[in-house]
Amino acid sequence: MDITSPIWYFAYITVLIGLAGYGSHRLAIIFLYLKHSRNKPVPLKEFDELPLVTIQLPVFNELHVVDRLLDSVAKIDYPQDKIQIQLLDDSTDETVDICRAGIERLVSKGFDAEHIHRTDRTGYKAGALENGTRFAKGEYLFILDADFVPNADVLQKTIQYFSDDRIGMIQTRWGHLNRTFNVLTRIQAMFLDGHLELEQTARNRSGRFFTFNGTAGIWRKSCIADAGGWEHDTLTEDMDLSYRAQLKGWRFIFLNDVETPAELPVDMDGFKSQQHRWTKGSIQVCKKVLPAIWKSDVPLFVKMEATAHLTSNFAYLLLICLCFLIYPNQQIQPDFGKLSYYIVNVPIFFFASVSVVLFYLTSQKALRPDTWWKEVPYLPLLLALGIGMSITNAKAVIEALCNHQSAFIRTPKYGIEQKNSDWKKSSYKAMKTLTPFVELLFGFFFLFVVVEAAMKGNWSSAILLLPFPVGFFYTSLSSLARMMPSFSRPKSNQTPAANLSDSK
Repeated sequence: MDITSPIWYFAYITVLIGLAGYGSHRLAIIFLYLKHSRNKPVPLKEFDELPLVTIQLPVFNELHVVDRLLDSVAKIDYPQDKIQIQLLDDSTDETVDICRAGIERLVSKGFDAEHIHRTDRTGYKAGALENGTRFAKGEYLFILDADFVPNADVLQKTIQYFSDDRIGMIQTRWGHLNRTFNVLTRIQAMFLDGHLELEQTARNRSGRFFTFNGTAGIWRKSCIADAGGWEHDTLTEDMDLSYRAQLKGWRFIFLNDVETPAELPVDMDGFKSQQHRWTKGSIQVCKKVLPAIWKSDVPLFVKMEATAHLTSNFAYLLLICLCFLIYPNQQIQPDFGKLSYYIVNVPIFFFASVSVVLFYLTSQKALRPDTWWKEVPYLPLLLALGIGMSITNAKAVIEALCNHQSAFIRTPKYGIEQKNSDWKKSSYKAMKTLTPFVELLFGFFFLFVVVEAAMKGNWSSAILLLPFPVGFFYTSLSSLARMMPSFSRPKSNQTPAANLSDSK
């Protein structure tokens, strides 16, 4: 036996144990959800008179969706004299004119609406919100990103919870306007459903910290001020402010039965840019607030959950390490006996992989009790996409650890709700990177690993490793296809600013 084989095997098992640890955290979330999901919050009382609400709409180069957003806000069922609308516009393209015309339209209908256009984009979205809050008349701030379409009853279903002076923020659950648009949107919807339905509900109702999702939530203005205000030293200002506010003693409420629909990214590049920002931002927040969490006097179980939440994206580093360890381990794996092999590998496989499947199945069953089984065929692709995204997200983790500064990269939105939308002709598109080529190399490498395992008759390994080439080919080829020149795309009226930051 090669003297290095135990070393490779030990490294391989160590990485798998780390992944299994994060998998066991998912199982803990499922347990907390099942235990507490019926403990629905109720308002302490009702306001004698409905309070003034400021609706803040941070926008950057959103020409396809601004009118839809303003139209939906105008339909919200709430006394018109109790609503202030702030369109916080940092746009650099024709969106500015659309915003100005949209606000004029609302003013003509009697709304207290204002178009606040910044030319200095300091702080990106956090800076826009900070600037708008200075002029907000309402004590309650309802924040909506440009691609959201709030239901008319959203304020009626949420505002009464603020009758409790201890409540600082109320988050509604995101819905998906274009869930069935393509395979990518279906998988994204499952990812988000797991986070929003299971994680947010479980954390909130079990007394743990949970975070504002950046949009479709209402803040108490005095809570924001007490927590130190919007800060823009991370890419996830929502998560940062949430932890700071809860450490100050403010309580949050998550309403999983109040849905606020939004548009999902329909192309791989948009999805990658969004995931890169969320991943990098979460690690930045981890570095910023985790020491304060452990120094606070909150219960130990709250500290442990916050640690698991804030460090969860380190799993992508473990996944990349696993990619480099799989093949050497297959070649020189020490023979400790078949019984030892199963004793070690079966529990690890359960916690690292089966736990993920159970997590997303549970969320689908909770949200779609009659049709959840229709999502089962997409679970293998969900696992594959998670693997394929490991390069993009591991890069984000490393950038955050190394304090590499980057802009707030926007996620292009196209106003898509129907399959016949001609979104590919839009001048908005995500930034191009070399990542797809790296993913393509990983795809070919793992295709070789799978084929070799199959040729040796090791069918169990071949089947278990199949999501690796599928995932890397999916993420790489989907991005490369968007890089190809399209004769149907108009060559005029391009919008260079479309590659900059956005509000989500």
